[in-house]
Amino acid sequence: MDRADIVHDNFLRRVAARDFPAGAPASGPLSAAEAVEIYRAACISRALDRQSRVMQRAGKGFYTIGSSGHEGLAAVARALRPSDMAFLHYRDAAFQIARAGQVPGQTPAYDMLLSFAASREDPISGGRHKVLGSKALNIPPQTSTIASHLPKAVGAAYAIGAARKARPEHASLPDDALIFCSFGDASANHSTAQGAFNTAQWTAYQSHPLPILFCCEDNGIGISTKTPDGWIAASFSNRPGLRYFHANGLDIFETYRVAQQAAEFTRSRRKPAFLHLKTIRLYGHAGADVPTTYLPRAEVEAEEAQDPLLQAVRLLDQSGALTAEHALQIYLETQIEVARLSDLATARPKLQSASDVMAAIIPPKRHNAASNGPSPAARAAAFGADMAVMDQPQIMSRLINWALTDLMLTHPEMVMMGEDIGRKGGVYGVTQKLAQRFGATRMIDTLLDEQSILGLAIGMAQNGFLPFPEIQFLAYLHNAEDQLRGEAATLPFFSNGQYSNPMVLRIAGLGYQKGFGGHFHNDNSLAVLRDIPGLILACPSNGAEAAMMLRECARLAREEQRLVVFVEPIALYPMRDLHADKDGAWMQTYPAPDQTIGFGQVGQQGLGEDLAIVTFGNGCYLAQQALPALTALGLATRIIDMRWLSPLPTQALIAATKGCRHILIVDETRHSGGIAEALMALFAESSAAKTARLTATDSFIATGPAYAATLPSTQALIAAAQSLTASSP
Repeated sequence: MDRADIVHDNFLRRVAARDFPAGAPASGPLSAAEAVEIYRAACISRALDRQSRVMQRAGKGFYTIGSSGHEGLAAVARALRPSDMAFLHYRDAAFQIARAGQVPGQTPAYDMLLSFAASREDPISGGRHKVLGSKALNIPPQTSTIASHLPKAVGAAYAIGAARKARPEHASLPDDALIFCSFGDASANHSTAQGAFNTAQWTAYQSHPLPILFCCEDNGIGISTKTPDGWIAASFSNRPGLRYFHANGLDIFETYRVAQQAAEFTRSRRKPAFLHLKTIRLYGHAGADVPTTYLPRAEVEAEEAQDPLLQAVRLLDQSGALTAEHALQIYLETQIEVARLSDLATARPKLQSASDVMAAIIPPKRHNAASNGPSPAARAAAFGADMAVMDQPQIMSRLINWALTDLMLTHPEMVMMGEDIGRKGGVYGVTQKLAQRFGATRMIDTLLDEQSILGLAIGMAQNGFLPFPEIQFLAYLHNAEDQLRGEAATLPFFSNGQYSNPMVLRIAGLGYQKGFGGHFHNDNSLAVLRDIPGLILACPSNGAEAAMMLRECARLAREEQRLVVFVEPIALYPMRDLHADKDGAWMQTYPAPDQTIGFGQVGQQGLGEDLAIVTFGNGCYLAQQALPALTALGLATRIIDMRWLSPLPTQALIAATKGCRHILIVDETRHSGGIAEALMALFAESSAAKTARLTATDSFIATGPAYAATLPSTQALIAAAQSLTASSP
């Protein structure tokens, strides 16, 4: 017999017999009317769990990870405000249902059933996934990712304090709001969660406002792996900068009282708190999970005997809020009503095509107040002595710095965050003077944790800021890449475009640094970024191009709510010369602030029909170095700078190579998984030109004299061009 049916039958029998589990009497500020509403929400959550299994057996439902045993979260929701943004654990249906009761016009049971049925009318994901979430209830959707939502919850809490100083145009959270973030006891051990807790503590320790209420729903087990008794309390009860609260999640009166105390602490002190809520897990992990296969039956039955709905009926009956008989009637009526709504939900239309599914990958555009940019006086004050040399050629790092300055002046909601970007001005000096120009509230020196850097950016975007995070080196991104893949990029998809994470992530990357750093400071792999749906990947090859592309990236994030990654070639930051020492041929003057390079617009030099070199980043530098030799060989050459690496600017590349007999792809990323793979496929499908590729080898990069041994070189480029064109008539 299904454990869900066993728990259901036990509830009916025990309530009818007034056979309640033992427990403390009702106490605290929870009113009788609110207690009844919490119980109703719990009954709906329980009925939805049972109905999801019925739907799955009938082939009409597609998700059975339930919330049974965690119904106490309804009491937590009633202790908070609907304006408090909530990042929820996937077992928190009762929280969302109870919050819906605080906001007029909501139909939470039907909405969740639409989600179970994968209906395109599901109001949060549009049928793409069963997720908890609601725009009207201030609950961004979460899938069943483990702890990956904690860093952005910390970032959102930080954004509340930051908005008090300068409120962005698109800010949505009240100044007195807090962030609620829940997770399971097993998830609390994840490195992502531990990083988020540490970041919250680190921030609070320095007296920065951080109104976040963490809630650990401790049911003592993660699928089949038990959490050691007392582990959560021992781990979290004495952490500096994190106030600990504990409540019995089976007691709605105690849960409400303690959650209210924790929320009041967080809201009034603007400091993080940790609510340790003892819960149980009923039915196993999901529909296909049978807990008696890995737990003793007696242990499973003992948990079931503590059913929080039974506890709630006892407390309601003993307090005089609701008789046991009336409570049983509500439970039964709720079961019937949810079954009726299920019949309606399963008949609603589903997604049918790839275009249906993909429609929400790219978020909708949003209206922004017009900006005429900074006044000449404001620019003069910010740039100071730099104004006098703007008409002189400069290296890439300085032109990026000036572009960032102009963007910060133009967009007051723009903030930058990263390790060493403030007082030091970045490892390569790219952000020098920006902290003096804009202050520490907009140039945020973070702790050394890439997940927290990206989480801060994602969270601040939730409250209307325009984040420009920096990851110090490309290799360091891999510590935190899931914050892009699993959180930022998926949010429009799982919210049907209702939520987004606009940002421009700057990363110093790629190879060719002479004798410095090895692999961890010269990572030439972009594969993890190229396959994230909806992510825009950009890479400039010179300073003027970098400045103009950065302006377009800011527009894409601000106006089109896009997630953009801007990879800056480290080796080109200081590059001055091209062909000879002190020729200064790789430096450019600063483009006027209104000059941009549009998304998907490639660069082209020359119209030669013998050879088209398609490349980007350092490859453009190599191609320019090789150009005199290629010309001497009689090869009429054009150089095509891709600029935009994902999604590929396919039509622009086809147009730029049209009429050329040979195409040489020069790709400084690796042979396997590199940009060239996609380009070879593109030209094979769209061009009659003979095509070849020159790539880096499938290797990490060494330190010392062999720093460029695995990478394309100017001489290798010339040789590849000769080989490609030699056999042609």
